[in-house]
Amino acid sequence: MLKLIRAPQKYVQGRDALKEFYDYAKDYGQRFLFVASASGLKYCKDKIESSFGDSDAYRKYESFSGISSNGEIERISKIVREENIDAIIGLGGGSAIDTAKAVAYYNKKAVIVLPTVVATDAPCTGLSVIYNDDGTFDRYIFYPNNPNMVMVDTAVIASAPARFLKAGIGDALATYYEARLCKSVEAPSLENGGISESALALCKLCRDTIFENGEIAIKSLEKKLVNQAVDKTIEAATYLSGVGADNGGLAAAHSIYNGFTDIPSLDAMHGEVVAFGTIVQLLIEGAPKDELYKVMDFVYKIGLPLTLADMKIKEEELMIGCEKACAEGESIHNHPGQMTPEKLRDFVLTADLLGQKYYADHK
Repeated sequence: MLKLIRAPQKYVQGRDALKEFYDYAKDYGQRFLFVASASGLKYCKDKIESSFGDSDAYRKYESFSGISSNGEIERISKIVREENIDAIIGLGGGSAIDTAKAVAYYNKKAVIVLPTVVATDAPCTGLSVIYNDDGTFDRYIFYPNNPNMVMVDTAVIASAPARFLKAGIGDALATYYEARLCKSVEAPSLENGGISESALALCKLCRDTIFENGEIAIKSLEKKLVNQAVDKTIEAATYLSGVGADNGGLAAAHSIYNGFTDIPSLDAMHGEVVAFGTIVQLLIEGAPKDELYKVMDFVYKIGLPLTLADMKIKEEELMIGCEKACAEGESIHNHPGQMTPEKLRDFVLTADLLGQKYYADHK
């Protein structure tokens, strides 16, 4: 298997970066469609518009429905065709971004990503997570290229509730551990290539950066502050995690999230579930106790889930999620040996017990 590493063509990050949007985006055309969440329009439109100055470039802002579903992709695609759009811009959270990437792919257009929150590593990845119209996980779409451009305005990220960055840190937490597992068993990356030393180094840097800066970043964002810790954490949760996941691969942590979306009682964000799934994955691997508890310490300090109760999951519904997490084709099967829903349920309940004990010991 040939080693492969991919990344966005451009990655731009900094305070008020959106005020320079057009200077970086004009290489991709003159007719722009923004697939925009409500928060994206509220916090970003004025900055984006100021970047155009006297340019007569065409801009259309289309409100996003809130879910990256097949129906929404087709609705936006129709607008692209009718308006002769050159570039599609995902302006918002992970679902708006995933929708924009899918629309750009199906219509052979450039795609630009402007995240308003850092709750997942969706901005830099060459894939989309697609859901059914009822919100349950449907499939991944894998693209031949990563986004043409990603621009992260740290002032915009700082204006969002800190919970979003917590979730982004949770998603980033899995990056190294999943890549390490994939490399050890020679499983392919998400780009279906061999995992390079460069990719694994990015994944390790992602983990080390959030371990060093994540707690300070969250405390800073709770006060709407932008500082070095915030800047480094945003880059880790966006670029390092996204490029790392693409080129490092997935394992149990993300399969657990995919499965848990079927649990009716679930009330947690993607990255929150992935953080808990990382603990489960370390149990599956039989990771050293010191490593396991270092991760649990970090999860606790950031305020991510350590128990099923933290995610509002009812134990009697757990097998629903475990069965889907172990479906054919899921990345949990990158682990050595056969994983069954029953085995996974036991690992999940073990993680839950450890989490309950952790809380009791840290009262």
